[in-house]
Amino acid sequence: MRGARLLPLLVDGAAWVIGLFAAVLTRYDFAPGHRPLIGATAMIGAAALLHAVLDRARQRIVGIYRFASFEEANAVAITTTMVGCLLTATVVIMSRPPVPVGVPAIGATAALALMLGIRYAWRARLIRRLRPDHRTAAPVVLFGAGSAAAVLLDSMLHDPKGRYLPAGLLDDDPGKRRLRLQGVPVLGGRDDIARALAGTGAELLIFAVANADAVLVREIRDLTLAAGAAFKVVPSVSELMEQPVEVGDIREVQVTDLLGRHQIDMDLSTIGGYLTGKRVLVTGAGGSIGSELCRQIHHFRPAELMMLDRDETSLLAVQLSIDPRARLDDPSVILADVRDGRRIREIFQERRPQVVFHAAALKHLALLQKYPAEAVKTNVLGTLNVLEAADSVERFVNISTDKAADPSSVLGYSKRITERLTAWTARRSGGTFLSVRFGNVLGSRGSVFTTFSSQIADGGPVTVTHPDVTRYFMTTQEAVSLVIQAAAIGTDGEALVLEMGAPVRIAEVARQMVALSRKSVQIVHTGLRQGEKLAETLFGVGETDRRPFHPLISHVEVPPLGPAELHLIQPAADTGVLINRLAETCHLPPPGYHRPANAATRVHHEYDKGEEAESPA
Repeated sequence: MRGARLLPLLVDGAAWVIGLFAAVLTRYDFAPGHRPLIGATAMIGAAALLHAVLDRARQRIVGIYRFASFEEANAVAITTTMVGCLLTATVVIMSRPPVPVGVPAIGATAALALMLGIRYAWRARLIRRLRPDHRTAAPVVLFGAGSAAAVLLDSMLHDPKGRYLPAGLLDDDPGKRRLRLQGVPVLGGRDDIARALAGTGAELLIFAVANADAVLVREIRDLTLAAGAAFKVVPSVSELMEQPVEVGDIREVQVTDLLGRHQIDMDLSTIGGYLTGKRVLVTGAGGSIGSELCRQIHHFRPAELMMLDRDETSLLAVQLSIDPRARLDDPSVILADVRDGRRIREIFQERRPQVVFHAAALKHLALLQKYPAEAVKTNVLGTLNVLEAADSVERFVNISTDKAADPSSVLGYSKRITERLTAWTARRSGGTFLSVRFGNVLGSRGSVFTTFSSQIADGGPVTVTHPDVTRYFMTTQEAVSLVIQAAAIGTDGEALVLEMGAPVRIAEVARQMVALSRKSVQIVHTGLRQGEKLAETLFGVGETDRRPFHPLISHVEVPPLGPAELHLIQPAADTGVLINRLAETCHLPPPGYHRPANAATRVHHEYDKGEEAESPA
């Protein structure tokens, strides 16, 4: 430690010796007299002493910087300038100065150049020592020369035991051609992938664009594989959650990268305004959406995060994903069922949440089509229980689905009813109540992704209902990121519809997953199931795609539906009758609306908030 403190003093002292002697020699054409040499010697001693004293004083105030760091170079420049000014002032006020007035300034400039030059050489030596060994590290090419690539490069080039040695960069931005990042050159764009791989000898291309959509990932992957190289990716920006990308984050491409990635631009300041320091409750916290909501909300530092679910195992899993040291008796974990209205009211009275994300729901279309009473008990009546208990919260977010737009299934009917119940509650509560609607989530439990994964693992066949069936897809992280963003900008009673990109053929999902598995698995078509659409839509009849605040979030009006109208729905009714009642309830006009005689078949209606009649709860 003492040697580390002594090294800068020796370097700086030697720089002053060389700098001031060089200034005197230059001033006298390398033939100085006796007096200038004595004066220069005295000035060197004074300069070295002043520099040491000022440097020590600054260290006591601002601390000690690492040798050869940029911060230390800045501190050295300030100290050297101060010493130069003091020496010049001393020479000016002397009646018989031993050296010309300009010598201290020239000497200080030369000394500073030496000090910085030595530090630069030292830093360059350290950087070379930290680089991966070219004899053991594999050369790689990175696609992307933006911020994610810059951070990844830094991580790669400062790991002497690293597996990868960056040999080149590729980027489609013409302004980055001939650019070098930390000495690594940009070799072209996507059209130059094959040439760059061959020229550098790299057998791996790393896709280093964190905020890219799936279309770009697929295209770069196809070009890379065609060139005979391997392909890996860095996580999407929503997976990173504002954390810098590192070498350890590089992974094999997944179907979520090829089909579900979207460009997400998060307004963190807006989100923090309604989550930071607030008591937040997430129902269905053990599910795929609920657990990801909990993980992302945790990053915004709420005053309290309450995780509610009826599945104790799932609760433990999400809790451990946030805090590995957590225990099940932690008050943040709440074991309860939204079907139990009395218990839900007790929880709200005791814990007083300010923000609620209601993600508890049954979601499997085919199963609910067979057991519609369960959809009524959980999705409809369970949501009503939470809405009634949450009448005093600041913000309530109901998680809905694209199947609620022009619904044709029990799942769609039940979620459309919850959207309308949320809109009805919005008109009677002081807080903001809204719904967020999106499509299929890749990677969620029971999704087509997990089903296909199991089928591929078992050797097939992979079952697809119809060769032309399409669905909207988004990764769990990206969907939840937009849900949180939407909740920040949504207004009372509306449904916010997330941009899901272009619909994807389910058969393409199956094909991509089979290709990634490198197995020979058959794909068979089984036919559409009852209540299933060939193509989903994000907007119902009469709904307009309006995006006033965010390019990826649409706002649509939702006609309210009062709880009194739920009398048509009797869970004990026959399955066929219950499904018909759910469909009828979906299409009931809002309270206070008088249906025209010639509009008996209309499903969507205009309504006037001011003329709305009060419905008993």
